[in-house]
Amino acid sequence: MTYVNPDSLVNTAWVAAHLDDPNVRILDASYHLAAAGRDARAEYHAAHIPGALHFDIDTVCDPNPTPSPHMFPSADGFAAAVGAMGISNDQRVVVYDAAGGLFSAPRVWWMFRVFGHENVAVMTGGFDAWQAEGRPVTTDIPSFAPARFKASLDASKLRSIEQILGNIESGEELVLDARAANRFDGSQPEARPGVEPGHIPGSANLPYAEIIDAEAGAFRDANTLRAAFDRVGADGSRTVATTCGSGVTACILGLGMHLIGRDNWTLYDGSWTEWGGNADTPKEKGSA
Repeated sequence: MTYVNPDSLVNTAWVAAHLDDPNVRILDASYHLAAAGRDARAEYHAAHIPGALHFDIDTVCDPNPTPSPHMFPSADGFAAAVGAMGISNDQRVVVYDAAGGLFSAPRVWWMFRVFGHENVAVMTGGFDAWQAEGRPVTTDIPSFAPARFKASLDASKLRSIEQILGNIESGEELVLDARAANRFDGSQPEARPGVEPGHIPGSANLPYAEIIDAEAGAFRDANTLRAAFDRVGADGSRTVATTCGSGVTACILGLGMHLIGRDNWTLYDGSWTEWGGNADTPKEKGSA
């Protein structure tokens, strides 16, 4: 079975063929966890796809102190940041990352869609595949004239801590956690200081690694995705609120559902960093 929404993915060959296309903007959205010991910005300056701009989720975010890092900015904030990069609503945006090929790019894909820009896709394989194929790289930093980007926040595509708290009692939505099983069950301590281990009561667990081919930096086939989501109850019958450590890999689950036509999902932006760091939220341990 083929994907229902294949246009949200492009491959390296497609990007190579559109490097000089003025209607395409390429974004390096690489983000690395602190434990990786990598600097995404430094890596971008050392080598990136020609014409690619660096999109930093720790910069294009809510500027106010929050319980969780890189939470969504306001519509005006997003529009200003994206417009300053020279991106307009008329362009196709393609996002890639250098963290194994499929890690943080879906987060930026979702950001554009939440702010009303659906002409956005993720490059499968990421920068690793691009380099492995011997395609061109550069250290040149592109500069584009500022553009007008109109952004409108679709609040239905995000969930707040208050909404997740209310859902524990109502059970109207399935809360689906993308973290590894040992983090979900609380047997693995959380790396961020002050964040307790465990998971949101009543939530289900689908580690994002189970729906991707890590070596290829690509999603599994449609039948595998469908079976994985069906197994945890994300069968399309009710809305799914995705969550993870800080709202990044939850978007991998979301993009996976989108690929098979299950668009009734949303993102709990604060995710476990916000929930596990709040003394007033209930936590559970053990498997789902």
